[in-house]
Amino acid sequence: MPFTENISDQQLLEKYYADRDTRWLGILLERYTMLLFGVSLKYLKHEEEAKDAVQQVFLKVLMELPKTRVQYFKSWLYMIVKNHCLMKLRDKGVQVSIEERNIDLEEAPSEKQVILEKELLLNKMTEAVEELVPEQKTCITLFYLQKLSYQEIVSKTGYSLLQVKSYIQNGKRNLKITLQKKLEHGR
Repeated sequence: MPFTENISDQQLLEKYYADRDTRWLGILLERYTMLLFGVSLKYLKHEEEAKDAVQQVFLKVLMELPKTRVQYFKSWLYMIVKNHCLMKLRDKGVQVSIEERNIDLEEAPSEKQVILEKELLLNKMTEAVEELVPEQKTCITLFYLQKLSYQEIVSKTGYSLLQVKSYIQNGKRNLKITLQKKLEHGR
């Protein structure tokens, strides 16, 4: 839903409370997936544990939000992920200092966190490209990754110019749809 970029968190929450349609929650959670992952990674220190924590927080949000009237979604979500991570650490017997417990919500992400986020996105993008039909995959790869022109792709593949344009246009659309699904579902 491209129009949702202009809808505030509060408006999305109101839509959710009005009709209980979880797609509004999905949009909200998608907006904050990287924040959740970053906070989880900062506390738990392991990528797989952080990914699991994000999924568990998603489930907790789905269960808690219908029972709670939230005013500031980002802050509420941050507290849920922080408390979840602290409980995980406590269960392992790890002591967490007060400074570590009070990670600032607006703290700029570390260079390592930014790199991990980009790597995660690139992995999802690579998976999405692999799921394209062969003709679209070929044309997308040649056009965007190898920077070939339409004519060069025609020469290299034997497809007509119309086919190349179509494969790129449809491939790009399918890639966007697949990538959005992967990011929404954390797969």
